[in-house]
Amino acid sequence: MPPSQQELVEQLVRLIDIRLLDPLEILLDGDDAVAALREIVRSRARSWATQMLGDDHRVAVGAIVRAISTLYPGDSPFDPPLDWWRSPLGQVVAGRMGHPTAQSVSYAVAGAMLGITRQGVHDLVSRGKLARHPEGGVLPASVRDRLLQQGSKNA
Repeated sequence: MPPSQQELVEQLVRLIDIRLLDPLEILLDGDDAVAALREIVRSRARSWATQMLGDDHRVAVGAIVRAISTLYPGDSPFDPPLDWWRSPLGQVVAGRMGHPTAQSVSYAVAGAMLGITRQGVHDLVSRGKLARHPEGGVLPASVRDRLLQQGSKNA
């Protein structure tokens, strides 16, 4: 089940505060402009969450890609900790894209994305409910498809 819009908004605001605005506030020595930015971020986070949870898949993926590339920059591939996949943003990413950068994910990551154990993933792969990558692991698209199937059953 996807997170509520409010849960997603709160996580986006918290991430932007921690990763972008708090460091900026330190650099600017507590400048009032940062307080104004916090208000703008809260307003925009509502819009981003609406896009990410909305019906237009292309718009949702665009908003997700912008958020991930801004909030998790780096030269190495995007590889969040397992518990990130259970966060509101992680659930939205998994349901919209699978994994945004990986061709294959480990059984542990697939399990985190689905909210089940590695053994549960192994069972789903064995029964043909998740697609195994030819070089090992699970295809992220099959995890996404499984989440979409579960979502349509809960609707």
